[in-house]
Amino acid sequence: MTPDVSALQTLPQERMRTKQTEIFLTVRGSVKMKIAMGCDPNAADMKLHMIEYVRSLGHEVVDFGSLDPIYAKVAIAVGEAVAAGEFDRGILFCGTGLGVMLAANKVRGCYAAVVSDVYSAQRACLSNNCNVITIGSQVTGIKIAESMIKEYLSCTYEHNERSGAKVDAIVEYAEKHSC
Repeated sequence: MTPDVSALQTLPQERMRTKQTEIFLTVRGSVKMKIAMGCDPNAADMKLHMIEYVRSLGHEVVDFGSLDPIYAKVAIAVGEAVAAGEFDRGILFCGTGLGVMLAANKVRGCYAAVVSDVYSAQRACLSNNCNVITIGSQVTGIKIAESMIKEYLSCTYEHNERSGAKVDAIVEYAEKHSC
């Protein structure tokens, strides 16, 4: 069931949240997601492995590259593509996951979280409606990264009493102030 957004025409942050919810509700069925993925040169091996892993889960993956040592460029490109709705979600890699997270979060409409375990990957979606996760290739093993990505891609954000007001406050602030 698609949410009725006709009553939300005067609330831009609600429209944005609802747009993301519509995408996630579609994914919850049998439709697979389109994932944007990128990294810096230090994380190229992990990214290449994860592209194949995510494809094995049935999702489409587009590689945004890994050759530029200025990780902010690929992080911003992934963030812009996800925020524009061209991709359902994004996954970024660098040595710690922190640099690409900081860069991606400068993009309006991109909500990136660095994840370090399966629970944080799950909560990035369920509690925070993050549309991008970032992973540190120098601090995370391949199997843990696979588990985090699988969990993140299996979750669907649902606006609710527990997290809804928190996510709304973040979106409202982002809409009023440019990054």
